[in-house]
Amino acid sequence: QVQLVESGGGLVQPGGSLRLSCLVSGLPSGTSFSTLAVGWYRQAPGKHRELVARISNIDTFTYAEAVKGRFTVSRDNAKSTVDLQMNSLKSEDTAVYYCHTYVNQWVWGQGTQVTVDS
Repeated sequence: QVQLVESGGGLVQPGGSLRLSCLVSGLPSGTSFSTLAVGWYRQAPGKHRELVARISNIDTFTYAEAVKGRFTVSRDNAKSTVDLQMNSLKSEDTAVYYCHTYVNQWVWGQGTQVTVDS
């Protein structure tokens, strides 16, 4: 069974940085991690879940306008991980961050909390 496990969340002051990581495991036989597009989403209290960043299987990138220039998504196919480097964090970046991909069905991680507060 495909599993996505996020890590790296925590409490950080405004202007600080965090690096989130998403580990993908349990892929079906014949499915390589390198063929997957993986996205990072976030959901703040009382708000809808929204796309933050996405990396395709050919290393093309999509970023939400709110994070362009501050966040960078990258992947390591040897480790089956997708990282989200978050710099110049703002209070409005506070949310639960989820990793997401599609392998025969949509798969979500359990989420990791990011809190930006002084």
